Amino acid sequence: MSKPLGVGLLGAGPATQSIHLPVIASLADRLRVVKVMDIDAAVADQVAARCGAAGTTDVASVLDDPAVDIVVVCSPHAYHSGQVIAACQAGKRAVLCEKPLTTSIEQASRIADASAATGVPVIVGTMQAFDPAYAAVRRHWADLPDTVTLIRSIIYLPSNNLMVEASTDPVTAAPNPSASLPHPPNLRDAILGLAMHAIPLIRELAPDLGSVSFARLLQPWGYSVACTHGDRAVQLIGFMPGRWAPDWTLRAWGRGQELRIDFPPSYVLAGSATASLAAGGQHRSWHYPHNGYQAEWLHVADIAEGRTAPGDDLGTALSDLASAIDIADQATEAGHQETS
Repeated sequence: MSKPLGVGLLGAGPATQSIHLPVIASLADRLRVVKVMDIDAAVADQVAARCGAAGTTDVASVLDDPAVDIVVVCSPHAYHSGQVIAACQAGKRAVLCEKPLTTSIEQASRIADASAATGVPVIVGTMQAFDPAYAAVRRHWADLPDTVTLIRSIIYLPSNNLMVEASTDPVTAAPNPSASLPHPPNLRDAILGLAMHAIPLIRELAPDLGSVSFARLLQPWGYSVACTHGDRAVQLIGFMPGRWAPDWTLRAWGRGQELRIDFPPSYVLAGSATASLAAGGQHRSWHYPHNGYQAEWLHVADIAEGRTAPGDDLGTALSDLASAIDIADQATEAGHQETS
């Protein structure tokens, strides 16, 4: 058996601690964490110690480590492009970047150029697009993309802190009294931060989301956006935090077909989504033991080991990002008009 691939993580926040580390641990025959980087040395060291890795505050320490085969970018959005490009230039076997890849088309183009120049594959962590149940129902929905008239994405979630604390004992940085308060939420950030989960799936059904006809920022954090394209409508609704059971669903209606996918929370290793398809008087459903993050990581490992070609993973991700940025910018303008 070959030696597990070495993983280096840039950023040791909640996504690393509550999602990536448990998923990597569940795939220990293929993957092992060797380096954890965070700007807070105590956080980096404590998180690294949990998985037998080394902690560091230096990005270069991760990129220069020959034991690191795969670099995972889990840093704040503003650092994604620079760190992805640096990982490509370091000649790693693969780079996995959390969503969104970047927040601008210019930065996305620079990443594409770096990946092409170095031959290093870049995969974006759209875990739901890798979900086994989604992959199964996609193979059976026949002409649904040609006939779909309504697509609805709903993401209702409790506080991230509640989900993190339920899934792990989080290591957090010491409070910094001089740190500035976070910026108030806005539609652009909300769409690129949360709706970005759903947009790659929606674009499989409707490549062109069309024009934003309604957009509103929901308080304390969320969005309600409606898009139209011809006789097709797309509704995007996200809201958090709430004191109710999570509701993360994607639904679509077409001629004689109804699609429903119920996704589990990201912080739970509880198997795949449950996907169902009603068509022609028949009803089928799919559910599998692995979730989207596990399938995503297996895909990255396969690419890093040369078992499978990356195909147009990055090209698809860039198209999805361009669509998301377009919707986010349209929504921002529409939201301003609603409040003026």
